[in-house]
Amino acid sequence: MNQPSYHETLPGNVQVLRWPHAHSLPEEEIVNFFGARGLTHSRWSNGPGEVYGIHSHPYRKTLFCLDGSITFSLPDAEHEVELRRGDRMILPAGTRHGAVVGPKGVTCIEAGED
Repeated sequence: MNQPSYHETLPGNVQVLRWPHAHSLPEEEIVNFFGARGLTHSRWSNGPGEVYGIHSHPYRKTLFCLDGSITFSLPDAEHEVELRRGDRMILPAGTRHGAVVGPKGVTCIEAGED
């Protein structure tokens, strides 16, 4: 029997780590994750169907989905990835991406690093 993969490496070295549990990933653990790395995080939420156009960042971005869902598009790799509650994504600096918020909205925590 095949075990599910909790770590995916996508085109462009984008990393996705799936939260494998039924219970939520505690927000305090995410805050501690960023704090241990000396990173300042931000928390944000959007309603269903909100769209982020294609853009990039000059830094590496780590994002945790706290609640709801969001689908990221990676146009240069012709790939899409949906993040759900507890999932983490790491976007290397310069990775072009866009996103569409899922039908129940989304809440995320993220931080950038050089």
